[in-house]
Amino acid sequence: MTTISAIAELSALEDSRELDLEEARSIQSLMLPADCLRHGAVTVSHEFQPASEVGGDFLDYFSLADGNVGLYLGDVCGKGLPAALYAALAVGTLRGVHKSGQPPDNVLRMLNRRLTIRGNPRRYSAVQYAVFDPHARQMHIASAGMCGPYHVSQEGCRVLALSGLPPGLFPDATYDSAVLHLAPGDSVIFCTDGILEALNSRGESFGDERLVELCCAHREGSGPQILTQLFAAVAEFAGLAPQHDDMAAIVFHLAADSNAS
Repeated sequence: MTTISAIAELSALEDSRELDLEEARSIQSLMLPADCLRHGAVTVSHEFQPASEVGGDFLDYFSLADGNVGLYLGDVCGKGLPAALYAALAVGTLRGVHKSGQPPDNVLRMLNRRLTIRGNPRRYSAVQYAVFDPHARQMHIASAGMCGPYHVSQEGCRVLALSGLPPGLFPDATYDSAVLHLAPGDSVIFCTDGILEALNSRGESFGDERLVELCCAHREGSGPQILTQLFAAVAEFAGLAPQHDDMAAIVFHLAADSNAS
């Protein structure tokens, strides 16, 4: 094989790889909500920024048949195409159970059982799942290996300390569910650790403290406004340092003029 033909073959392979990645990126975008969800006084919005062509973070939000609002955010270990494929498996599994009306801890329990049956010891996924009852203004949240979430109110921003093993590791793992009471004007921010662990050129991480300060400064803002400020703050903090992990966030916002009872 001549040098010219070898270069041509390598170029063709690279073009084919780019086309495959572009198609994978398009398919992954179909797993994300197309727009904000507006459900009465509730608005749910998101932002997703993969570290490479495709990523291992995943999310969704939806109205349930009983009038409640559900959402989930997940983070597969690793990044790139292998993580994206496992994220697709987790999303497919969640979509098979979330409309069943099960409480969040049961949903994570079912997800864990189904992922461990698949048996991939090198992959697992941290997940948070929440259901909001607009009449009671109560959000039930179960967490498995994720940071936060962050409750933003007129009093400021507090981090909820929730724990649980990431689904896909141990078949008998159990999950607890916490109840968060929301007032009109409150927001709840769910984010993956790619945001908190974003690094600047000095090797410093963005961290909880900066996120809490940002939430306090913009607690009057809408979901999309908070997301814009958050990702802009992370980009400014990181500067020219490369993004090393996927970043995803959901902001749940209850309107200040909510008439829910």
